[in-house]
Amino acid sequence: MRIEEAKVPEELINYIREKGITELYPPQEQAILAGLLEGKSLVVSSPTASGKTLLALMAAYLKAKQGRKVVYLAPLRALASEKYAEFSELGRFGIRTSISTGDYDSSGESLGRSDIIVLTNERFDSVMRHRVAWINTVGLFIADEVHLAGSDSRGPTLEMILTKVLHLGIDAQLLALSATISNAKTLGEWLHATPVEMDWRPVPLREGVYDYGRVLFTDGEERQVPRSTYGSPIDVAMETIKEGGQALVFANTRRRAVSLATRAAELTQKRLSPEEKKAVSEASRRILGAGEETSLSRLLAEVVAKGSAFHHAGLEGEHRRIVEEYYRARAIKLLAATPTLAAGVNLPARRVVIADMTRYDVEQGGNAEISVLEYRQMAGRAGRPQFDDHGETVMVPPPSQPAADFLEHYTKEPPEPIRSRLADEAAMRSHTLATIATARGLSKADLDSLFGKTLLAMQVRPAELTRMTEKALGYLLSERLLESQGGLFYATDFGLRVSMLYIDPVTAVMFRDGVRRAEPGKGYTAGLLHLVASTPDFEPKFPLRSKDYEEAMAFLEEHAQEMLQRHTTKEFADYDRVLQDMRSVMALHGWVDEWREEQLLSRLGVEPGDMHRAVDNADWLLHALVELGRLFKAPDVLKQADTLRRRVSSGVSAELLELTNLSGVGRVRARALYSAGFKTLEDIKEAPADKLASVEKVGTAVARKIKDQVSKY
Repeated sequence: MRIEEAKVPEELINYIREKGITELYPPQEQAILAGLLEGKSLVVSSPTASGKTLLALMAAYLKAKQGRKVVYLAPLRALASEKYAEFSELGRFGIRTSISTGDYDSSGESLGRSDIIVLTNERFDSVMRHRVAWINTVGLFIADEVHLAGSDSRGPTLEMILTKVLHLGIDAQLLALSATISNAKTLGEWLHATPVEMDWRPVPLREGVYDYGRVLFTDGEERQVPRSTYGSPIDVAMETIKEGGQALVFANTRRRAVSLATRAAELTQKRLSPEEKKAVSEASRRILGAGEETSLSRLLAEVVAKGSAFHHAGLEGEHRRIVEEYYRARAIKLLAATPTLAAGVNLPARRVVIADMTRYDVEQGGNAEISVLEYRQMAGRAGRPQFDDHGETVMVPPPSQPAADFLEHYTKEPPEPIRSRLADEAAMRSHTLATIATARGLSKADLDSLFGKTLLAMQVRPAELTRMTEKALGYLLSERLLESQGGLFYATDFGLRVSMLYIDPVTAVMFRDGVRRAEPGKGYTAGLLHLVASTPDFEPKFPLRSKDYEEAMAFLEEHAQEMLQRHTTKEFADYDRVLQDMRSVMALHGWVDEWREEQLLSRLGVEPGDMHRAVDNADWLLHALVELGRLFKAPDVLKQADTLRRRVSSGVSAELLELTNLSGVGRVRARALYSAGFKTLEDIKEAPADKLASVEKVGTAVARKIKDQVSKY
């Protein structure tokens, strides 16, 4: 189908032509024939790069022009940012796009001024809990990566928001998108949407497996791969790099990704053109200039300068973005990444190498083979449109395993069906509370009616679903988050605030009980950090390593009087549980004591990216603690918590908080100014600009900027 045949206005057709698109891909044509542009709800399952985003853009344009709002739901912040950039291009048609991915305690009412609203699933859930007025004006919901309804972490939230959209009876179109759904018919039945399935790719995919110096492909070809001392994954990756392509290597751990990239750098540096050498040198300098320098950032800069890179959640966000930018520019030849990249931003490669076919399984307590669905997600990155006439994915199984069996299993078997994860107790608790708090009065029959429309209801017996909701209700009633009157359930003031704050009810109960143990006049810095770090909402957790035990025990003993949870040695189970949280507490404590990122890395093994996520999470949880604490009337400990929150946010001792109120003054500059004698805003206001500029890490431009700010005080 040519683009002119689509029933859309000429201005949109011209916009699509500008992107070099004159003919629709088969999955796009099939979706349009199924009624996408007429407002029909669809579940579209087609491989990566087969044109799903263009379908979403076309449908969004039409809804916006009809005066209806569009909500785009993304599972990750990085993906939401990517889609926001793409949909913002519709601004040329007077269509306004906005994005919101955090701040769960704000209502989101102001987002209603936009035509297209890009949200993470969790942010949209919080918006629904705040009962925003614009929700009933939405004409199109786009759910990206809808297969994640079957994931442990994000699945329940995605399942519940889609269920509520249907249950609210909003007259809206739903477009659910995924590259890997084997039970699209079931999802279509659940979402009242027509399934559109097609296994078509713009760049054909060749699938293979490595087997002792050769790659066996599904089409029968065997290709010899020169073997070296660098290891099979690098040998396989280098073969395509030698031919002018790029390789994306998936490893099962961060350490493995770093090791692969570091070893490969010795080879990729020999494959760089003069222009590429210049580009990666620039990337290396940018990495060293972004954020605090650590041994990890120095290593990354070193390998990037040689045309290789690693990518995982432990890296600074800016460092990850630099790596992605230069990989897209084709200067970085090999990128070794953990599997989380497969569900994130779009970084295709000519060849995808899956270096490890196992992942650590928490439930099994050991390594287990990856799922077919995960393999499909990674394999979908193979093939760069406009650059490659085909993509390749090569598995590297353990030498003891028959290679042919792996090839048969992962390339012939369909992805595992999407199974609901809403049965998880924490998810059921949170969503039961949110449902009742939002409705402000709900009968058991009403609650059963809503949960009866979930994917879970299609996959378990009614009696089992009833047992789950009754267990959640029992907990919420016993902890006074809910109350029952006249056959209806209501959220108490406590329960209503917990729902709005978007935290697990168990976290809220821990906060309530901890605050009640506080005694006036005592300091609780370590205790408050422990209270936050021990909650189910805190992440990432930093499990105690064997070499940390002595330091953790000493830290706990030193701060024993500050703790707000029982941890006596007589109650060994409690003591051991508290001890397990100490690495997280020590990291946060070190952060507010102004430990540099290198100290956190070398002493506690906490990588910068993880530390920043922990800081963001602790910041939010301390905010929630303060907000809930207003209900418990404990002003002394709440004042401490509020100050601690500001310290966590800035990473400073209390004496620097005033200085960090200045834009452009972070923890490093604030300490430098303080050490130079500029301890207050008044000190800065009275100081000559050249004196400020002479302070380490300040300089003329920053000095001028902060002088301008203090002049307004």
